[in-house]
Amino acid sequence: MSADRYPTEQPTIVTCGLPYANGDLHIGHLRSLVSADVVNRALNRIGQDSIYVCGSDMHGTPVAVNAAQEGKQPDEFALEWHERFLELFPQFNLSFDNYGHTHDETNTELTLDIVETLEEGGHIYDREIEVAFDPVEEQPLPDRYVEGRCPYCGEPARGDECDEGCGRHLEPGEIEDPVSSITGNPAEYRTRPHKFFRVSAFEDVLEEFLDGLEGTANARNQPRQWIEEGLQDWCITRDIDWGIPYPGEDDLVLYVWVDAPIEYIASTIQYAESLVDEDYDWREPWRGDGHIVHVIGRDIIQHHTVFWPAMLAGSDYNLPRAVCAHGFITIAGKGLSTSRNRAIWAQDYLDEGFAPDLLRYYLTTTGGLQQDIDFSWRKFGDRVNGELVGTLGNFVYRSLLFAHRNYGGTPDVGVSPEVEREIQAACDDLREAINEYNVRNVGLVPVELARFGNEYIQRNEPWHLLEEDPDAAAQVIRDCVQLAKAMAILAEPTLPETAATLWAQLAEDGSPGDATLAESLVAPPSTFEAPSELFEQIEEERLDELSADLADRMDLREEESEEDTIEPARIDFETFQSLDIRTGEILVAEAIEGADELVRLEVDIGSEVRQVVAGLKPYYELDELSGQTVVVLTNLEAAEIFGVESDGMVLAAGTDAKLLTTVEPADPGERIR
Repeated sequence: MSADRYPTEQPTIVTCGLPYANGDLHIGHLRSLVSADVVNRALNRIGQDSIYVCGSDMHGTPVAVNAAQEGKQPDEFALEWHERFLELFPQFNLSFDNYGHTHDETNTELTLDIVETLEEGGHIYDREIEVAFDPVEEQPLPDRYVEGRCPYCGEPARGDECDEGCGRHLEPGEIEDPVSSITGNPAEYRTRPHKFFRVSAFEDVLEEFLDGLEGTANARNQPRQWIEEGLQDWCITRDIDWGIPYPGEDDLVLYVWVDAPIEYIASTIQYAESLVDEDYDWREPWRGDGHIVHVIGRDIIQHHTVFWPAMLAGSDYNLPRAVCAHGFITIAGKGLSTSRNRAIWAQDYLDEGFAPDLLRYYLTTTGGLQQDIDFSWRKFGDRVNGELVGTLGNFVYRSLLFAHRNYGGTPDVGVSPEVEREIQAACDDLREAINEYNVRNVGLVPVELARFGNEYIQRNEPWHLLEEDPDAAAQVIRDCVQLAKAMAILAEPTLPETAATLWAQLAEDGSPGDATLAESLVAPPSTFEAPSELFEQIEEERLDELSADLADRMDLREEESEEDTIEPARIDFETFQSLDIRTGEILVAEAIEGADELVRLEVDIGSEVRQVVAGLKPYYELDELSGQTVVVLTNLEAAEIFGVESDGMVLAAGTDAKLLTTVEPADPGERIR
């Protein structure tokens, strides 16, 4: 695995977590799907040979349970959802090079081949375990056929996962107080032989893998804790009819998390086989010198950084170069729940008539990739109206309209050194962002360039220069048209439909998706037609209606009103005066090894530099924190947190930890009064 910066001469595979083919997609799914799409497009923009492959997860008990509830066979049920996904994806401008599913022949054959290779290598063995059974129906209860309490935290849990509590993967026989989720009958445990994968034998391999792993910090840190606790071997078979049969066993199928990630390889093979006019060697990324990048939700970090790399190592495949694990999406601070209809469904979003690029932008630029996003229509509208309509759209429309009316297109002069430098810097920023897998910054690069463009055109006022200094006016507008072209290329990863529209307005041939960054400085066509607005303002009344509908559907209004009526305990003014709250500047921000959320900060508070531990890792990229002005409670008693002394508290607001700062610049150490 190479750690060379992108672009490299070796090909890259980008994947996202496989959607379960058992129900509608919502914005939680779209965060994975779109983020991976942005990574793939951005890699291609900087000249990296990269493809995006994935597929539907057709197996497992969730599919079997839901199919039974609808009176359908699992294959029929799952295939219907797979086909619906294929219809939906283009409507969000998702550019899969291949999208397959885990029940097709390619994945089935490859899975059996990998399992047989693991067996031959001595990595699979038999062990008798306790399996939940419904004694009334005489039915085994694997995974989500059984519910009970998590043995680690005591919260309600499903047979394969503590989804309401600590989020841990659960092995068969671990869940306490088991009950059949089908019949409601109390379950009992019976001894049964199953197949186990010897994950514990790969401890050294996994430690070395994590040392070199790129992507997000949570994908590196969480697995280290599991390794330190001692790796447990992994039960890879289930008592269920639906799935890929274990070789030589009539009554066992492979656990869904065996064949699901193998679909990444199978989908790559299918892509190679689909090509007619060109050759693509699927072995190059998977068994050669290429790169593998996984974009996933943080709830499946364990599967992608422990189980999957161990399987790959045991069957002589490459391990991933990067795992990028994003945060969850909440609504009014509460997790998405399909059973409670607490979600923004993908189709419902489209039915509202909003362009897909608006949601793509919101999902990928709201906070860092690791950060949870608390969705509201109001926040969505503010981002769209402020950044897309007011900054990017405003600059492009006013510039191209002025150019068309006064010059018929692009003025016949060269680009000024100032604007050339800005465009080059923006291209460098995109290269840096994708090399850091910073999906947020990939989306912000064209908006920041538009911010410069608005300042540039306002500073130079070409409408006044037309009569006073025509040559200067032509120079300003030439620069602005070049900036617009650069924005089309830079915006394409996040806003592909918008970028294509802008490209056409400039009368450019082809697509911005085929353009290189170097073309950002190639002169646009000399003539083009009058432009149209790239984005539409979302009116306040519309946002009010959408917010009210969402609150009614999810019973959020009552919860909000209860919170509003809480009467906090009062303190007197003297007590408040005893709090020493000051401004500070973050000088250093470092991850704390083994901690999922904590970072170590060095904060200048004027008179000294304090070390503070803060739970900011899920919400910010570390390089974003350095240099920020923050508000610090300085006379809080020092404490040791995760083995690191913390002498103070950095103040933040809300569930997504918005750091408190000052409106105007402030020197470190200024007292908050």
